[in-house]
Amino acid sequence: MNPFDSAGGEAILDYDDGEFHIVKPGAYVVCAVTKARVPVKSLRYWNVDKQEPYANAAAAMVGFGYRDGE
Repeated sequence: MNPFDSAGGEAILDYDDGEFHIVKPGAYVVCAVTKARVPVKSLRYWNVDKQEPYANAAAAMVGFGYRDGE
């Protein structure tokens, strides 16, 4: 079974420092900021404290509370 693709549904992950653990297999997670679907295979940004995934670096900055120019 491919843990990244369980019928193409949403995955549930446990985010840790530098890695994540698959709680429920799936093909994607939903970005906490943009609400975009992020393929689990492509996931690079998340917040351990908030347990949130992000679609890209800009969304991660928003998720971590940074604004433009700060």
